[in-house]
Amino acid sequence: MPDAPPDVPSAAPLAGRRVAVLATDGVEQVELTAPVDALKAAGATVELVSLQAGEIQGVHHDDKGDRFPVDRAVADAQAGDYDALLVPGGVANPDRLRADAQAVAFVRAFAERDKPIAAICHGPWVLVEADAVRGRTLTSWPSLKTDITNAGGEWEDREVVVDQKLVTSRKPDDLPAFCERMVATFQSAVEERSLDRMVEQTFPASDPLPGPTSTGAMADQRAVARS
Repeated sequence: MPDAPPDVPSAAPLAGRRVAVLATDGVEQVELTAPVDALKAAGATVELVSLQAGEIQGVHHDDKGDRFPVDRAVADAQAGDYDALLVPGGVANPDRLRADAQAVAFVRAFAERDKPIAAICHGPWVLVEADAVRGRTLTSWPSLKTDITNAGGEWEDREVVVDQKLVTSRKPDDLPAFCERMVATFQSAVEERSLDRMVEQTFPASDPLPGPTSTGAMADQRAVARS
């Protein structure tokens, strides 16, 4: 694993980074709490984004679990405010999210900005609605296989699948592998953006990059102009 940037302790690779968790009533509780704990342990600031302010109801399969306070309604959230997105599962949770235009647009914005996304169990339903699985390889709860393939994705039956910046898993039993790969993928994406910013600062868009275009070709142009 690459060394962390000097200003980010290796024990907190996501320090200073913000991750949105998109969920609503009916979220499978362990698929919310386990990844959130992993993200916080890695130093990330995690915000629960939902369909409206207040609280959401977690579930343990068919039984009610705990309630969780919402940090921001999706109508007030922007993908640009976050470094990554987590979409937990549960049957009712993503089914309600994919029926909400603002929630779908929020997910689509992450995909369009090429920001990392992690989704587990039924969570990829929202990715399907956001047209974010076309040409991608992913996994999910098995009943979503047809929806994913119809949306142009390739479905695999594995505990965790990573396709570039998209991390997916099938069920609660996959959470250890899911959380590990999620943190690693989010960290890689952060390091990649940091490198991109360094390059942009070294070679501003208005300045030509070193090479024939900015050196030899320009000298030839000056010679032609003098003649």
